[in-house]
Formats: sequence, structure tokens, C-alpha cells
Amino acid sequence: MAVTATPLVSRLQLQVVIGTTPEGKPILRTRSYSNVKPDAGNEELLQTGRELANLQQHPLEVIRRVDEAELEEE
Repeated sequence: MAVTATPLVSRLQLQVVIGTTPEGKPILRTRSYSNVKPDAGNEELLQTGRELANLQQHPLEVIRRVDEAELEEE
């Protein structure tokens, strides 16, 4: 059975460290940016994520790309 994946939307997520717990573990928050074009390149999204992180008050932990696709059987 062959399956086709049709890209729908993508999101860019920045996870930032907003503090630490009494045990010293980081407290993380996620900033999401929706409606990213599914055909946007990974390099461009990484660069955009870095630039957005520079505007944040808190230090960056990780940059993520989240893609959604519709699956159909051929």
C-alpha cells in the first residue's frame, strides 16, 4: 500500500529557559510561530529561529520545526 503525504502547514518553535527549579533543572517555555510555509528550507528556518531568539529576553534552548501533513492512500 503506497501512501502520499501532502504538506499542510509548518510551525517554528523556540524553546527558551525562563529560570531554574530549586533542584537546578531548567524551566522551559515554548514560543510558537504558526503559518510557516511548508516548503520553507530548514536552513532558512534555523536562521530565522536564531534571529527571533536574539529578540527574546530568555536564553534559547532549542529550535524546532513542526510539520503537519495529510496522509492519503494511493
